[in-house]
This record gives sequence, C-alpha cells and structure tokens, in this order.
Amino acid sequence: MTFILTFLGKGGTGRTTVAIAAARRLAAEGKRVLLLGQDTGPAFGLLVGMNPGPDPQELVPNLQIAQLHSAAMLEHNWEEIKRLEAEYLRTPTLKSVYGQELGVLPGMDGALALNAIREYSASQTYDAIVYDGTGDQATLRMLGTPEVMSWYVRRFRQVFADSDFAKTMVPLLQPIVATLFNVDWLSGNFSQPTNQVNTLLDQGKDAVSNPEKMAAYLVTTADPMAIATARYLWGAAQQVNLTIGGVILNQATSTGALVAEFAPLPVNVLPSRTGADWQALMAALPDFHQATQAPRPMTINLAERKVRLFLPGFDKTQVKLSQNGPEVTIEAGDQRHNILLPPELSGKPVTGAKFQDSYLTISF
Repeated sequence: MTFILTFLGKGGTGRTTVAIAAARRLAAEGKRVLLLGQDTGPAFGLLVGMNPGPDPQELVPNLQIAQLHSAAMLEHNWEEIKRLEAEYLRTPTLKSVYGQELGVLPGMDGALALNAIREYSASQTYDAIVYDGTGDQATLRMLGTPEVMSWYVRRFRQVFADSDFAKTMVPLLQPIVATLFNVDWLSGNFSQPTNQVNTLLDQGKDAVSNPEKMAAYLVTTADPMAIATARYLWGAAQQVNLTIGGVILNQATSTGALVAEFAPLPVNVLPSRTGADWQALMAALPDFHQATQAPRPMTINLAERKVRLFLPGFDKTQVKLSQNGPEVTIEAGDQRHNILLPPELSGKPVTGAKFQDSYLTISF
C-alpha cells in the first residue's frame, strides 16, 4: 500500500523544503519514495540539487524525484481517451485530434496531477509518495475531486433516469445507438467503462479519508497571517475528509499560545537548514504514520443516529447545514461537503444540530 503525504500552508512558509526533508526522511527509513513537484519553475530543482524532469530520476538511494509537466500529462491522458473510444465505439471520432495539439486550460493542472498520483500509487513501485503541490485550496479541491465527482455521477444519473425525456427517448435510442456505434446497452459493454469510473472514484475517496493511506501536515511560521491560513486550511481539509496529522513550525520557536491554536494536533519545530545538510530537518520531522491518531474529519454513530464532523478554524456563523433529499450538505468557508449517509440514516430528517468545540454534531 502506498502512503501519500502532502503539506498545506501559506506561501513562503517553507512547504517545499519540508516536503524534500520528508521524502529524504522516509527514504532513509528504507521506504521506496517518490517526490513529486507541481511547480515547474526553477526553485524546486535548486532546492533538490538537480534538474528534475517529468520522469522519475534517482536523487539518493530509495528516493526518486519527478516534476509534473501538465502538457505532457495531458498528451498521455488524451491518448488513453482515444484508446478507450476506439475500444467501445465502432466509429471513433477523436482519432484526428492529437495530444500534441492540446493546450492546458485553467483547472486542468490539479486533475492531471491527481491522476498522475493515482497511476504512480497503482504501480506499486513506491511505498510513499510525497506531493509538493500548491498547498492551498487548490490542493484541497484536487484531493476532493473523487468525492465531488462521485456526487455528480450519482445525483445527475438518477435525475436523468427519472426524467420524462429519459423514460421516453432511451427505449427508442437504444437500437439506434447499438446499430450506429456497435454498442449494446443491454450488455456489459456500456456499463463497463461507467463501472470503471465509479470504482476509481470509490478508491480515491477511500484513499483520501484513510489516514493510513493519505495524510497532510500544516506548515506555518510564527507570522499571524501564516497561522490564520494554516488554521483555515485545517478546517477546509476536513470538508474533503482529509486527515491533518500535525503542525510543522518553521523559522520560529514554539509558544504556548501557538500550541493552543492547533490543539490537539502535535507541533514539531524545525531548525534552520545549513547548506546541503538535511539531517537536522529530517530528524526534527514527526512520525508521519502517527497521523492515524489525529481527530478524524467525520464519524458516524448509527446507534445514537448521529454524525459528527470536525471543523477547526471555523465558528458556527461560518458553518451552514442544509438537507435536500437523502443527503446532508455542510458548507464551511468556501467548501461544501455532501454527506452520503448510510442506509440506516439516508432520507431521515435532521432533528438537531450543535456546533461546539470545533465539532458539528448532527442528529437524525
């Protein structure tokens, strides 16, 4: 099983330095590690001491490094789309569009990076992947993609199935589509790619919500803006079910007030790095596998008919709860979390909600 690790925090707090030290630490422990850099600028290469490319290269024993290039990943994924189209349709229409022609649109970088992480993880080549992304809301939206896409699939598929258009037209379109595109809707040909997508989304959701498979750590300095940003990202991470394992304090000395800001998370203080010596930083980092002991983003108690969400960094004026249909939606900050309730609670009306000590408790 591949463990995925990333870092969140305000720009300039040293997230990339921490990511490199973490990758070196895991490699020194004997794990096979891949360090992925999202930023294609020169800073990442200068910090690692080499010029990384899109393909993994060895930095030190057990540690490989790669820099994600969105254009190259887009070309690779486009060819895979064309292959799937040719497999399931008799007359593919995308064969005349080439991956080398495609430009990267805003928002594509995160989706492409997420797919690259998935592919590297599925390869079973690495015990750990350290992802040095933007470390902000964009990273959280990227990691929340499986949850959001799963909601769109299940809700809009049902909306379409229940519509008069679907009930009237689908029986008429089935024989036409089967004739023109060589697809039999009544066989497994049509459902197979859909099921593959659902399986990938379920695997992604499971990985993000399982601290044994994925965790994030907050990186901050003593600057009040950096602390406020880290606290906000801490709360926002809960909305995508991502476990925050602890806080890494860089370029500062720990104080009681700072520890209180992030309680109950442990705070690790990093020393300054001297030249190419990474040992002091590596030794000061936490045991990343202890993230399993951090508060879970969400727990469900069927016996008490309650759902409990951990939302640090927010007060009750920033948290909004709504219920439409079988799901409950929690809005906190700029994040929305649609909770797919278990069958025992699905469709049951909310009878009460209380926000106290950073926890939102919902009763059914």
